[in-house]
Amino acid sequence: MRKVELLAPAGNFQALKGAIRAGADAIYLGGQQFGARAYADNFSGEEILQGIHLAHIFGRKIYLTVNTLVKEKELDFLYDFLLPFYESGLDGVIVQDLGALRRIRDSFPGLEIHASTQMSLTGYRGVSLLQTEGVSRIVPAREISLAEIKKIKECTGIEIESFIHGAMCYCYSGQCLFSSILGGRSGNRGRCAQPCRLPYRIEGGKEFYPLSMRDMCTLEILPELIEAGIDSFKIEGRMKRSEYAAGVTAIYRKYIDLYYENPKRYLIEPKDKKMLSSLYIRSSVGDGYYHKRNGKEMITLDSPAYSETDTGLIKAIGDEYLSAKLTIPVRAAITLKAGCNAKLSLECEQSFVEVSGEVVQKALKQPLPEAKIIGQIKKSGNSPFEISEVKVDCTGEVFMPVSALNELRRQAIAAMEAELIKIRGLAYGKRHGVMPQRTDIVGEPPKSKWKLHATVLTKQQLLAAIQIQIERIYVDYRLLMEEGLTAMAELFQARKADRQEFFIAAPYVSRAETEEYLVKIRQAVENGIFQGVLIRNFESLGYFEECLLPGQLVLDAGIYVWNRESIRFFEGRVSGYCLPVECNAGEWKGLLSSSNGDLEPSALVYGRLPMMITAGCISKTKGTCRKASGIIMMEDRYEKIFPVYHDCVSCYNVIYNSVPLSLHRMFHNGMRPMCCRMDFTVESSEETEKIIKFFRRLILGERCEPVYKQYTTGHYKRGVD
Repeated sequence: MRKVELLAPAGNFQALKGAIRAGADAIYLGGQQFGARAYADNFSGEEILQGIHLAHIFGRKIYLTVNTLVKEKELDFLYDFLLPFYESGLDGVIVQDLGALRRIRDSFPGLEIHASTQMSLTGYRGVSLLQTEGVSRIVPAREISLAEIKKIKECTGIEIESFIHGAMCYCYSGQCLFSSILGGRSGNRGRCAQPCRLPYRIEGGKEFYPLSMRDMCTLEILPELIEAGIDSFKIEGRMKRSEYAAGVTAIYRKYIDLYYENPKRYLIEPKDKKMLSSLYIRSSVGDGYYHKRNGKEMITLDSPAYSETDTGLIKAIGDEYLSAKLTIPVRAAITLKAGCNAKLSLECEQSFVEVSGEVVQKALKQPLPEAKIIGQIKKSGNSPFEISEVKVDCTGEVFMPVSALNELRRQAIAAMEAELIKIRGLAYGKRHGVMPQRTDIVGEPPKSKWKLHATVLTKQQLLAAIQIQIERIYVDYRLLMEEGLTAMAELFQARKADRQEFFIAAPYVSRAETEEYLVKIRQAVENGIFQGVLIRNFESLGYFEECLLPGQLVLDAGIYVWNRESIRFFEGRVSGYCLPVECNAGEWKGLLSSSNGDLEPSALVYGRLPMMITAGCISKTKGTCRKASGIIMMEDRYEKIFPVYHDCVSCYNVIYNSVPLSLHRMFHNGMRPMCCRMDFTVESSEETEKIIKFFRRLILGERCEPVYKQYTTGHYKRGVD
């Protein structure tokens, strides 16, 4: 059985060394750019190079986080950022952005690409899609069960990296806009302000913390996770102190090794559980989603605060793993014979190297004392070697400059470092990056006209949209499940002459148990009831790509298209995409200029943005599962009301913004004509009709004021950092 990898976080160089000493097999870290932990210390370029070299000497791997969404203007800097790390032996990159994925695959041959948990991968079809693009490992959505992880492994054989310890997000990673829309700090750009850790009221009740997940601790179920075939166990915590990274790594190292020594004797000592509970972890912990879908027992209802950290424990961990120098004991032997080249050999573990230096001279005045020779050879400087023993073979009275002895020692240390890296299988040879060729679009983008599309959540909204005869309506899949194929066919039959298109909006989350709904959606399209599908996740894309034509598939905003390379990723796969809601008008124009007409862009111009897509159910957390889809209201400290839609068909929640996005001013500020989409959630039939008519007047060139009072322009002007 292949031993599972223990993957530790490092927010700085001290944490990196501590993780190595504590027994991590690999370390993940971020640089000054492209990493989803903007507020961690992070590593300078020189520190990353040093870290790769140091880790490889000890037989450990380094994975670099490139797990933010990448703007068009940033994409061209990615090559220069990664090139020195690639040439120095970087073992892998963790990626969210599809454009970055393509650039890395094409520019850095042989470099492992790991799909970040920010991609919200929930099943084997989405994973298979990414495998064809060069992804060798995935970090699946933290919300999927152990059974679902096993299914992915069974169907794809891909390496799987799963979290085993640390803080948990309430939202599916990569699908959270809460911090971004309310405060301008985007989780997709590594700047999350954690609004999930704040108090809220549900339906006017008592204030509590319904979104604050318990921290994860899987020590109890570690054998089960190993036996499931997970390849890498990941510890969360790049923003936490170095003592946390070292201490948690040491505990999990102990118990992983204990399991492999004798699975039947796997028993957790109380002192180790206490140690974990004293290391920067919340007062309530659980084992995550491996065996639970949701429930209030997974939430820190009363307080998201961390437990009191044991200062004595912190000091003890610091003394054991952080303060002492990270060293490998080495034995040396030097041969000095007048008229011959000096020779120095080093030996450690099973490795032996020998180097030659300058010609040794016969001493004319002061021969070189043996003590001086030993003293100079033992000076290993900043290398990880501790030369504990030096054998001197000196024939006659000889002389050699101290500088020559030092150079001999440096050569021997470098040779031993290279030898250790080689025998540990981490010598990648000479690597050459491939400079990306810029693929600008030649000529003007295709001309288009303003179009109106809408998504509807209720039957009343659907009927209103049908009556006004807008070009395309995206119908929430739940209506199909409730109404049935026959009723939907009858409803749309009369509208065919009006050339209205009806697409079905697939679930925000597709899991193993909801595949039957994808099957029904496919049948509805194949029967001609719907003309296509609005895709909201990779699992749905993987499923429908196999059975429908690209012209029948359109991407929603949650599948991110931030740059020209991500546009090319989807060419030939889908017919359209949604402009990113976190980009500003200027960034939209840059994207639009990169389009050659194969993909039709659309802009969300009205609607309450989905701030979170969650496996957790607020209704269930507050009381009991309603088992009927609907909307409840969540109120924050500032008395803002957020509608929460609980989808009891696919079992997830959507937390919407307190006010709708409205980009009505966009129509008169020079934006080129395009497809515009309105999303309806809590609106009545009458409100839906008024809003559609308002936007129709806008695209006809009228200057008019909204038919609603409160709204936000989102990131249209400001964008995100």
